[in-house]
Amino acid sequence: MQNSKMRVLIGGGTGFIGKHIARKLADKGHEVTLLSRSTGRGRLTWDELYKKGLPDNTGAVVNVAGENALNMFRRGEAYKKDIITSRVDTTKALAEAITASKNPPKVFVSTSAIGYYPPSSVADYTEDTKVTGIDFPSKLCQDWEEAAVLPEGKGVRRVTIRLGVVLGKDGGAIKQMWWQFYFGAGGKIGTGRQFFPWIHIDDASGLFVYSIENDHVSGILNAVAPQICTNEEFTKAFAGAMRRPAFMPFPAFAANLIFQDRATMLLDGQKVIPKRTLELGYKFKYSHLDDACKEIVS
Repeated sequence: MQNSKMRVLIGGGTGFIGKHIARKLADKGHEVTLLSRSTGRGRLTWDELYKKGLPDNTGAVVNVAGENALNMFRRGEAYKKDIITSRVDTTKALAEAITASKNPPKVFVSTSAIGYYPPSSVADYTEDTKVTGIDFPSKLCQDWEEAAVLPEGKGVRRVTIRLGVVLGKDGGAIKQMWWQFYFGAGGKIGTGRQFFPWIHIDDASGLFVYSIENDHVSGILNAVAPQICTNEEFTKAFAGAMRRPAFMPFPAFAANLIFQDRATMLLDGQKVIPKRTLELGYKFKYSHLDDACKEIVS
């Protein structure tokens, strides 16, 4: 366990997950610097990173930067390029800054997603599962993870967190679907039978902080709750917590029309298990979907 406070640089620190990570770190006495496209107090711009490298005395680097891959108002090859650039290129930039640093940080926590695992209704995926890219999300995640690789002998502990669907009232999937469910217009996506690997924002951000502060944590971690559920089960739990009906499904043809080759992220699921996350001692605050949904709508 690292008891000393440190300076933590967070790429994407002004986004949904980044804000929660920054808040948790600040509450524990760490000094936080946010990497952002805009200037401001306690911020470093990406241009400044490229020109000057890491700030002095940086003890940990985190990257959670990334364009929303399910933005229904954008599509096409240009948007896919933005998705890739916002994840892969930012991670690569931080890896290069760490490599060039004379006093590198102790730990680099990078992000990936459960889209690394191919869609399946039967496979059990743990952090030990090895796959090769078969679709856009899987290939994206593999390139994303490859961008975080550092040279041998650099002495930096590396953690890669594969995020599931992050549930929280102030961002992510819930923010996009809130009003549909509020007005009783929510419903399952496609058949609803696809697995829905989820995690509450408190645990998603908590796992990043846990990874920073604990020296024994390294490698791949699945950031998903231990409870396995389907999209239909999530729909019922969330609608139930809001005390609303949920009888208006989002059909597969509509998802394919709007999201094109990104539709697989909604229509096809994976049974992802946080095996190493639990083995390394992380304690989930929200292990059960009903508890998570109740907190979100409270």
